Amino acid sequence: VQLQASGGGLVQPGGSLNLSCAASGSIFSRYVMAWYRQAPGKQRELVATITSTGVTEYKGSVKGRFTISRDNAKNTVTLQMLRLKPEDTAVYYCNAGDYIGSYYYPQRSWGQGTLVTVSS
Repeated sequence: VQLQASGGGLVQPGGSLNLSCAASGSIFSRYVMAWYRQAPGKQRELVATITSTGVTEYKGSVKGRFTISRDNAKNTVTLQMLRLKPEDTAVYYCNAGDYIGSYYYPQRSWGQGTLVTVSS
């Protein structure tokens, strides 16, 4: 699956952004889709996942502020981010993969991410 994330930008603390990811090249609906982020100097971390039937999981620090959703007809996945904090600053990536047990395995290839900067 080829992926392209978009929608990042500069936002003040407490603000909101909607990220979008367009997927192509394979059967989108069979994958568990995910958003990851990588802050400067830190490892990439899993932020949220959504199964083909809409079951979601979130990293603890974003629960209640971020919402992941998908449109299987349009091959897109979105991340609505509310009440943003400076620590949310990162490059955000989407990916496709699956769960094996409780662990999420993304595909090896990564598309271009989109930068989110939360600053006053």
